[in-house]
Amino acid sequence: MPAVTKPANQKGDFLVDYEDKKFEDVKAQPGEKALVTFHTVAFEGSIGFVNLLQATRLQRKGFETAVLLYGPGVTLGVQRGFPKLGDEAFPGHQNFNNQIAKFIEEGGKVYACRFALQALYGHGEGSLIPGIIPISPLDVLDLILLHRKDNAFILDTWTL
Repeated sequence: MPAVTKPANQKGDFLVDYEDKKFEDVKAQPGEKALVTFHTVAFEGSIGFVNLLQATRLQRKGFETAVLLYGPGVTLGVQRGFPKLGDEAFPGHQNFNNQIAKFIEEGGKVYACRFALQALYGHGEGSLIPGIIPISPLDVLDLILLHRKDNAFILDTWTL
């Protein structure tokens, strides 16, 4: 039987060279836009949170960045907490809320489809995280098309 001769990893060890960046740090040109769409359910996987981080990064790179929550994506934008709104029931419970609030605070725009909010998930506009802009379901496609007309970078987030 083979013997393991390498010492066990220790807290503080580096396992990869995280400083070895291969590509230039791309920044937005004046007036460039980005749109990140979400058609994913909160807490169903990491993609919703990861792409909220990507939206924040795009904003910090100088892109005029918007987030679109539609279909199950509106679940990322509702206030949550337990036992009271804002309380963190478990570590990470407020990740979506905190990241969306930070994104808005840094100048990003977040839009949520009113149809999905009410008809699909039984929430009213008062359920949204403050700063999220509720929109007509007829605006969902137009928001995407307007960004396309502006040659915006569009990152679509889908999970089934």
